[in-house]
Amino acid sequence: MTALWRTLALLSSVGAGYALSLVADVDGAESTAYYRYFVTALLGFGLYASTRGIDIAEFRDQLGTVLLAVTLGVLAKSVMIAGVVYLAFGEPWLMVLGIAVAQIDPLSVAAMRSKSKMSPSAKALLSAWASFDDPITVLLTVYFTALALHASNGAVVMSAGLAAFLWNLLWNLVLAGAAFLVWHGFLKVRARLAAKWHTVANVVMGVVVLAVAFFAVVMGLLLAIALIGLFFRPPLGRFVDAATQVALYTGCAAMGLVLVLEVRWLLIGLVLGTAAYLSQIVTAFALTTPRRWRGDRVRLALGQQNGLTAIILALLLEPDFPGAIAVIAVAIVVVNVLNAVCNGLWDHFRPPAWETSGSAAEQRPHRRAPDTRAEIVQRGTQSGSP
Repeated sequence: MTALWRTLALLSSVGAGYALSLVADVDGAESTAYYRYFVTALLGFGLYASTRGIDIAEFRDQLGTVLLAVTLGVLAKSVMIAGVVYLAFGEPWLMVLGIAVAQIDPLSVAAMRSKSKMSPSAKALLSAWASFDDPITVLLTVYFTALALHASNGAVVMSAGLAAFLWNLLWNLVLAGAAFLVWHGFLKVRARLAAKWHTVANVVMGVVVLAVAFFAVVMGLLLAIALIGLFFRPPLGRFVDAATQVALYTGCAAMGLVLVLEVRWLLIGLVLGTAAYLSQIVTAFALTTPRRWRGDRVRLALGQQNGLTAIILALLLEPDFPGAIAVIAVAIVVVNVLNAVCNGLWDHFRPPAWETSGSAAEQRPHRRAPDTRAEIVQRGTQSGSP
């Protein structure tokens, strides 16, 4: 499915949710505790799915660039997007929405990976970048939401908010560390069991992990869920992929249920989406100055996509910032349409440098030309065959 068709499918889900809201009484649903737990659970699962899909070997090869991308890169993109929407509309709360769309959607990157004309190393970089900037963006969104809601208290709130942010970060690391020790111990115990008990052991471990995930959702320790995805990888790939798609379209339908349409939100969303796409261009060019990325710089710069995480953050922000869903929904459409159009045009007019350069030809599998009759005869003579 292309980026354009994927966007149309997501819009259809939003439309279905909106149509349902017209015939059902859902006023005030976003203010209930059930709504917040539902959205947090969706977000936690999305983070787990994004890090679970990381190829650890590829990640090690791209470690330096990925660390810069998910720290300084995410911060730089957030500042640029927030600055543009604040200068355009002068409303501080819109800056939080800028942070929410700063990340690259790993599910969209994974879906488009086979069709992309990037080199294999650039694909690996963008995949790892997209997977790890999700939890960083979530943490920044939660932190700056607290600041925006209590902006009148100034530096006192910033200090208290930073302390809460660091404390939350510490508890995330503690929970992820404890989960890793449990998982490591489980692997040792299972290795000593007879094969007939492995299924029982897997079920027990699955229950333990679900309990950890439930605790993380209730306590808001979403980074821990993302970190757990790096090592807890039971052979449930197809189930996780299918559940992720269900979560994506469920999130879109939920957006439609609580969507409030206003022309003003449309304009803000257009600016927000354009700023998000341009911020990726600036950041990617800054991070890919080494010679190894020269042939892929433009395609990495045009790699911004939004999806599940931005959708769920919109759901999370709506109770505190009415209109967040409408603005971010428009921004997601703008970003994904720009991605489809810009990449399509670039691929049409500029063939990938790594395909044509001899130095990188090894990265691309190619078909050997058929042997001539003379070559066949020569090999037969050398091998002693008649």
